[in-house]
Amino acid sequence: MGRLLLIVFMLVPLIEIACFVVIGRAIGLWPTLAGVVIMAIAGALILRFQGMAIMAEIRATMARGALPARALADAMMVAIAGLLLLAPGYFTDLVGLLLLVPPVRSAIYGFLGRRMRVVSTASTTAYSRPQDPLPASKGTIDLDESDWRER
Repeated sequence: MGRLLLIVFMLVPLIEIACFVVIGRAIGLWPTLAGVVIMAIAGALILRFQGMAIMAEIRATMARGALPARALADAMMVAIAGLLLLAPGYFTDLVGLLLLVPPVRSAIYGFLGRRMRVVSTASTTAYSRPQDPLPASKGTIDLDESDWRER
């Protein structure tokens, strides 16, 4: 996993530089820079509206008494999309925009869902204190509060 992250952190800047060179050569310097700024502004606006919609969905799901697992996964992907859209570059903007598209998020959610296994650790039984004290183990003296005093 560490090697994969290292490769990603090395490849993404190279891809961004290549995109800037190719797009800059095709449309010029100022339109290229304007495109990055416009994408960041549009991404921030889209992020705000989708984020508010997802938060409303989370509240509604929790009000029904259900666990909003899907909405939380969507919120996480939208947050990652927002970070990618705010980062300067065309490649990160493209990936960020793709994460904002609900069918793409559904595909990612399905892909991850097939590869993960959820294990429930919660218990429905309440903790109850035993009525009879546990027997003292050998070599242990069990005293009540009135049976001892500080020196």
